[in-house]
Amino acid sequence: MIAVYLLAFRMVFAFFKWFPKTNKTTFVASFGHNVLYTVRALENMTDQRVIILKTHKCCMAFDDSPRRRVIRFKFPHVLHWLRAIYHLATCKNVFVDNYYGFLAVTHFRTNVSCIQLWHAAGAIKTFGLKDKTIKHRHPLALRRFKKVYNRFDYVVTGSEKMASIFEEAFGLSGEHILKTGVPRTDFFFDTEDQFRKKSALTGQFPGIGHRKIILYAPTYRDGALDDSDLRLDIAKMYTELHRDYVLFLSLHPKMRVQTAYAYHDFVYDISGLENINHMLFMTDILISDYSSVPFEFALCCKPMVFFAYDLEEYSESKGFWTNYEELVPGPVVKDTESLIDVLKAGRFNIEEIGTFNHEWNYTSTGRSSEKLIQTLYHPNDTSTPHR
Repeated sequence: MIAVYLLAFRMVFAFFKWFPKTNKTTFVASFGHNVLYTVRALENMTDQRVIILKTHKCCMAFDDSPRRRVIRFKFPHVLHWLRAIYHLATCKNVFVDNYYGFLAVTHFRTNVSCIQLWHAAGAIKTFGLKDKTIKHRHPLALRRFKKVYNRFDYVVTGSEKMASIFEEAFGLSGEHILKTGVPRTDFFFDTEDQFRKKSALTGQFPGIGHRKIILYAPTYRDGALDDSDLRLDIAKMYTELHRDYVLFLSLHPKMRVQTAYAYHDFVYDISGLENINHMLFMTDILISDYSSVPFEFALCCKPMVFFAYDLEEYSESKGFWTNYEELVPGPVVKDTESLIDVLKAGRFNIEEIGTFNHEWNYTSTGRSSEKLIQTLYHPNDTSTPHR
């Protein structure tokens, strides 16, 4: 089925390559956050038209404008699908924020660059060519993966550490890495936007009151669908912490946590929030595990706890880039009782978090989107005015 789809894609793409290239940039979004910030900078600094191909996984709301068009990118919608391929075949540059199999058959024109924005500032678990499950894949699938990775002219990152990971994961040399910073981290340096988002979120959750916010943002585990898979004893956390804290849950959309309704003045499910970064800067303590959220939360220099209840088995099945307990900038706990003890003690090494932030967000300093567009569209002009 994949082979048939890619054959059809290849043929349609080859046909549209006969059409003239136009002054536009095409984005393919399944996460959307880095796309949004890059689009804003592009529209501000160039006269490019913007085409956003929004996959079914993307929850980001992109507004249409005179210079921007949003198209649903899904095969059953044939007309949208054809339009999407047309824009991919006739644009100046292509930005993507994830792995897309169709890149294996899209031979872009000369001078058209494909830029991988990715969707995380750092990585704990392995992916790409270093994914532990890749050894079980068919050789044809492996060949397709490599073709996709070879299509990346540039991969964007905010640190040397993530640059090294991308080189291994995608089999690329250093010349393909742009260390201009992660676009969506610009939010953490925009005090006006933070004020607006804080006002909106505070109004949305008036029950917080004087209490501090704990955010639990774990990585998704295959087959995890409800409370029994959460492994966090919310009832016990309520008993011990509800007077001083509220607990926010940012979970995978597939998960349904009924417990939240039983403790509605303590537990808030924010899994549907469009951009978790808007909540991160309001959060007082983050609880996570193998997610990439801590890498961006580090920009806030606030405490983190790592609830890694399945550390050994997860490491065995997924694989880590480096020793987990040496990497993470906070206490590692494996049960709710230990987690509560850490939270109550309140002893966190903020200096360790600062070091972690410097290592992983070195070039994400508030102008990442602008630096990226400057590098790609105005490489010889160091004083390009915003348009």
